[in-house]
Amino acid sequence: MTAREAHLVELVDDSGHALGEATVASAHQPPGRLHRAFSVLLIDPAGRVLLQRRAAAKTRFPLRWANSCCGHPAPGESLVEAANRRLTEELGTAPVALTEVGVYVYYAEDPATGRVEFEYDHVLRADVPADLRTVPDPDEVAELRWVDPTQLEADLDVDPRAYAPWLGGVVNRLLRPTSGTPGAAAIPSGIPADEASERSGGR
Repeated sequence: MTAREAHLVELVDDSGHALGEATVASAHQPPGRLHRAFSVLLIDPAGRVLLQRRAAAKTRFPLRWANSCCGHPAPGESLVEAANRRLTEELGTAPVALTEVGVYVYYAEDPATGRVEFEYDHVLRADVPADLRTVPDPDEVAELRWVDPTQLEADLDVDPRAYAPWLGGVVNRLLRPTSGTPGAAAIPSGIPADEASERSGGR
């Protein structure tokens, strides 16, 4: 088990209320335990979304195309701290201002690894400059590309196995934000330096 698999995630009920905690590894063992997660979408001035192809070393859905960044906040950790920490770890980007556009609860089994995803997923977006600087970690990210989200939605129907199973729901929240979502508000980008520790695992 990797060190990241030993990190803690927050277990939640169907409404997102915290119930306890578990390790990343145990939360993703069949049949899975519902836990809090986030999916970040970075949007350039042309409206394109940055996708990453998950590295071959990933324990769940390796080499599938997914949104810009994913992860789990540690129990009690704010979404902005967790999301910006993972953006730095995976893509090497500076902190960004995030807005929650909805929540997506999903369950998916990885036939290749036997792991499962059962997540209460907060979908976050950030507008970034056209010259966004990225330095991807090859242990996390195999490739990056920019895509039009409407075209991506169509491509997901044509070749779903090329993509992570949560990506369709995440893109849907981007294109059709959920009004009245608890916590759906702009989130500041600043993170205290001492908070940027490896407290939780990435998806």
